[in-house]
Amino acid sequence: MEMAFHSEDDKSEDYLFKIVLIGDSAVGKSNLLARFARDEFYPNSKSTIGVEFQTQKIDINGKEIKAQIWDTAGQERFRAVTSAYYRGAVGALLVYDISRKQTFHSIGRWLNELHTHSDMNVVTILVGNKSDLKDIREVPTAEGKALAEAQGLFFMETSALDSSNVAAAFETVVKEIYNILSRKVMSSQELNKQDPPASLSNGKKVVIPSEAQGEAKKGGCCST
Repeated sequence: MEMAFHSEDDKSEDYLFKIVLIGDSAVGKSNLLARFARDEFYPNSKSTIGVEFQTQKIDINGKEIKAQIWDTAGQERFRAVTSAYYRGAVGALLVYDISRKQTFHSIGRWLNELHTHSDMNVVTILVGNKSDLKDIREVPTAEGKALAEAQGLFFMETSALDSSNVAAAFETVVKEIYNILSRKVMSSQELNKQDPPASLSNGKKVVIPSEAQGEAKKGGCCST
């Protein structure tokens, strides 16, 4: 599946997907977004104050997707923004720092929060960031992968510093959201052929969660 990126001035997008970045403070969420959206990295970046988002346009199979990626600080004092932050999200990058085990231990809490404030089946990828810090790694790759498998999440290790897997992590989420939507649209079209009066007439695009992710998460969230 080929993907291409476009500037904000290009033709209007076919789909808009809201994706949120979550995880403890200083795991590199803002730098992951900066690297993906602007190919920039800030070695001395301070904690994000409040909430900001960037948009990136992507072509998937000839359809133009606008990914609206939201970034917020991980500190407890910003919890007041969480409800609005998560609202409408169809994708999430759940980020920890491979060189700080405590940020990995926090994943369960963040996953619980994601499920509390959004749909249980938001397409989610667990991201072990700062893979360039392999000499001081505290979280083995296998441990991250095992947690992701247990929770029905995608998994990838990234480095915002050297760009490793950054685009791939975001693209994985966007592709899966699009694939889910495509399957639901085709299914709906089949139903409409069988029963035309039952078709929706308001023209809204609805993303219905993946059955596979729903099954993977039936056991509930992990605890910390």
